[in-house]
Amino acid sequence: MTENCDCPKKEGMTSIETLSKEEILESTQEEIALEVSSDKYYLGVDVGSISTNLAIIDSQKNLVESVYIRTEGRPIQSIQQGITLLKEIVGENFQISGVGATGSARQLTGLVVGADVVRNEITAHSLASLNENSEIQTIIEIGGQDSKIIIIRNGLPVDFAMNTVCAAGTGSFLDQQANRLEIPIEEFGDLALKSNNAVAIAGRCTVFAESDMIHKQQLGHSEEDIIRGLSEALVRNYLNNVGKGKEITGPIMFQGGVAANVGIRDALRRSLIKQNKIKHEDDIIVPEHYDVMGAIGVAILVMNKIVKNPEIKTKFVGWQIPDINYQTKGFECKGCPNICEIIEVLMGEKVIARWGSKCGKWDV
Repeated sequence: MTENCDCPKKEGMTSIETLSKEEILESTQEEIALEVSSDKYYLGVDVGSISTNLAIIDSQKNLVESVYIRTEGRPIQSIQQGITLLKEIVGENFQISGVGATGSARQLTGLVVGADVVRNEITAHSLASLNENSEIQTIIEIGGQDSKIIIIRNGLPVDFAMNTVCAAGTGSFLDQQANRLEIPIEEFGDLALKSNNAVAIAGRCTVFAESDMIHKQQLGHSEEDIIRGLSEALVRNYLNNVGKGKEITGPIMFQGGVAANVGIRDALRRSLIKQNKIKHEDDIIVPEHYDVMGAIGVAILVMNKIVKNPEIKTKFVGWQIPDINYQTKGFECKGCPNICEIIEVLMGEKVIARWGSKCGKWDV
């Protein structure tokens, strides 16, 4: 596919895919130090491939309410469902002073909710974690479909890595194996803790891990030993891939949906102690709101922006978001050899955004 398009190129792209590591870390550092005091409330929305998380914080960065639901491949509908649930909790007269969007679907999310800030996950997770514990040195985040590591020094992020290719070790793979074994995912980790003899499981690939588990079942190993072996394999895969070459030290903040799995938490602690990365089990901290840290972080971001610029009026669409008819559709632009796939978002009959164009021809 060629790149020879005569149209002007777009500037100012700010997704994590196009920003350099230095730009991401610098933007995070600019946001961390601000302290504020007022009686306003801010909403953060984090939409990923597996989960959609919403969080309302107050002006002291305390969590007021949160919602955690499954995205199920329908980000707009999951956002509307999340807003509906929040409105039922706080009431439609609850005033939101600002809203931020993050996650892999952050651009779409920002359009649907009317976000005042759209920012990458590294920034959001860093701010939320440092707000929880300013002494942390490492953030380990394992979600439904991807995972990341953020290295913190002197209260600032200095390095990070993400894994969005291999699903081994993520929540979606654990869900699949729990379903295959007909074990509720809530009990998966508890069974691992009952084992004293972990079975060796190949964890570098989901296909190999699953076939190895089936083979071990056929040999007669207990479910507890297999699940503990899988937990250790998935932790090993994370540390050898996402954590490869990173200076992991404690205290460590472990967050994301997989942090709820006590079997993974136990395997991570034992592995890091064995590797002399940490000295004590207490060096791994699981925050109370481990599953909505991205939403909390982007809520802090929008709060910082509005406190710095009090004249800003929020673009938040409002609690009527669930009642709005949003649609998405795509088409190919054949105006040049690039053949860009254009995605457009409609609110009712009105096109409110398009993306996918390399030259900006279809920008709204």
